[in-house]
Amino acid sequence: MRIDVVTLFPELFGPHLSHGVTRRAFGAGGAIEVRLWQLRDFGDGPHARVDDRPYGGGPGMVMLVEPLERALAAVRAERPDAGEGAAVLHFSPSGERLGQRRVESLASTTGGLFLVCARYEGIDQRFIDRHVDLELSLGDYVLSGGEIPALALLDAMARLQSGVLGDARSHEDESFSRGLVEGPHYSRPEVAGEGDGASVPPVLLSGHHGSIARWRREQAVGTTADRRPDLLAGAEADGRLDAADAAYLASRRTGPL
Repeated sequence: MRIDVVTLFPELFGPHLSHGVTRRAFGAGGAIEVRLWQLRDFGDGPHARVDDRPYGGGPGMVMLVEPLERALAAVRAERPDAGEGAAVLHFSPSGERLGQRRVESLASTTGGLFLVCARYEGIDQRFIDRHVDLELSLGDYVLSGGEIPALALLDAMARLQSGVLGDARSHEDESFSRGLVEGPHYSRPEVAGEGDGASVPPVLLSGHHGSIARWRREQAVGTTADRRPDLLAGAEADGRLDAADAAYLASRRTGPL
């Protein structure tokens, strides 16, 4: 898959693409090819201007239509398929909240992606109306630009590519992949400190894979109920909870029998 990114700060992407486990997705022979485009290369005049004051007044600057359109045209001209089928994404506070299902959908696309990283007060609406296929947001807060959301999306997509994680099943059990957040994790030593909670739960030391799997599922269901009831409601509505999950939730509500 090829992903083209237009940004005023392409240098922000290099370290992320070359470090950590996700570098396997972006390196030579990886599943994702990332091309970075400096927007100022398409700016106006001797100073490569890419922004101007907003019509109607107000604070800040607005990114201009023409440099963005020239950048998009250059990307399409350089791509072997002329960009056919490549969706144009813009990161904006008014966009769809990025979730795991959308990440999975984008990670499986065959046409590639074109990511627009806005700065200043945003992008001239005419570029959005003409070219943008999807607007995405990380959450209900304001960032200085679209680079951090773009990096978050690249990271989330990279984890889903074959050969990136050490165990191919890893992403299947992670938070959100099955509509729940994960429960607690434990490693060595078996006892750390003193008092309640110092020891690893005995079930994890039992060697009984069925019991361990059930315990982990119950912890995921319980953690989601406590911390993300909105996700639990969605999992219930989607039929992702089975009879054992329902029984466990009922026991939590009524206490020990």
